[in-house]
Amino acid sequence: MLGIGDARPVRLIFIAASLEHRLYAGGAMPNLEPLTAKLRARHHLEPAEVAAAAADLASAEVDEDVKGAFLAALSEKGESAAEVAAFAKAFRERSVDPGVGAWSARAVDIVGTGGDHQGAFNISSLVVLVLACAGVPVMKHGNRGVTSRCGSADLLAALGVDLEAAPERQRAALEQLGYAFFFAPAYHPAFRHIAPARKALAARGQRTIFNILGPLINPGRPAHIILGVFASPWVPRLASALDTLGIGAGLAVHGILGPHHGVDELTTAAVNEVRGAGRLRHISGEWRAADFGLAQAPFAELLGGDLAANLGITEAILAGRAPSGLVDTICLNAAAALWVCGRTASVREGLKPAREILLGGAVAEKIAATREFYQSKR
Repeated sequence: MLGIGDARPVRLIFIAASLEHRLYAGGAMPNLEPLTAKLRARHHLEPAEVAAAAADLASAEVDEDVKGAFLAALSEKGESAAEVAAFAKAFRERSVDPGVGAWSARAVDIVGTGGDHQGAFNISSLVVLVLACAGVPVMKHGNRGVTSRCGSADLLAALGVDLEAAPERQRAALEQLGYAFFFAPAYHPAFRHIAPARKALAARGQRTIFNILGPLINPGRPAHIILGVFASPWVPRLASALDTLGIGAGLAVHGILGPHHGVDELTTAAVNEVRGAGRLRHISGEWRAADFGLAQAPFAELLGGDLAANLGITEAILAGRAPSGLVDTICLNAAAALWVCGRTASVREGLKPAREILLGGAVAEKIAATREFYQSKR
């Protein structure tokens, strides 16, 4: 029997703690539970801790409830820009490399986080086609609709893109079409071990960091980005994360439609909160349609629907029958991307060529070329 003054309990505790530390450092114990406790104490994670957490999240050996508790604690604490960047780095390293580095330094992605629940048309998908016609390589990273009725993958697949195209086919697409679509599930195999925990949390209305990581883990690593953000407080955080990840030039944008009410797009219907990254990190402020000589539009002109509805809207755009606010918004995004990529001296300078490409037949021809490319023999 141990007495109160016996030193052995302290020694035993120390030995057990040392053994636990060695096992933990060697990877024999899961990292998530102690890190979850740290998050619940409202402490940010260090990059090495994020790397350890990512390894456990991507593992099939760690219990889904443990993963869910960690993700919930991270969200409830509030992800810092440094944590977001560290998670993005960890999952970039786990992604499938499509081997498109020859285009990356000139390429751009136009992408939103999703999650704004506003039901806008697939603006970025049309911008991809405009930019490809303008000679800017586009690496679009996306998924099927999750928080929307029609995601970028849904629309582009209906326009002829093969979502399951192999990396060598993607390289050929960049060479011949000027753009490629990286279907997220095909390039992030680690996510299959995280999906059950995410699904369980989503059923409880719980957002996780994976709702915002998608735009930051494009496997093609384009040097430029326009990143639409679902909520205003995330604009500076995601701009900072882009900086940490070494983006060449980028914009994080959010359209403010009202108090606690916005859209993950740069639009002519909103006051656009804009924050730059990379060589544009000096950009910070609000952009309005009038700043570029465009009319402010009602947000109703930007609404989309399911796949059939959005295909109809695409046809109307190309035929010159779409609402002016939607056409102007597509042109504004394309012009902003041309400026971000250094192809024009200002956003306003890119509006005219973007409009001519969109309405002058070039985008319609690009869609036809896309269908022919993916239907042809490989």
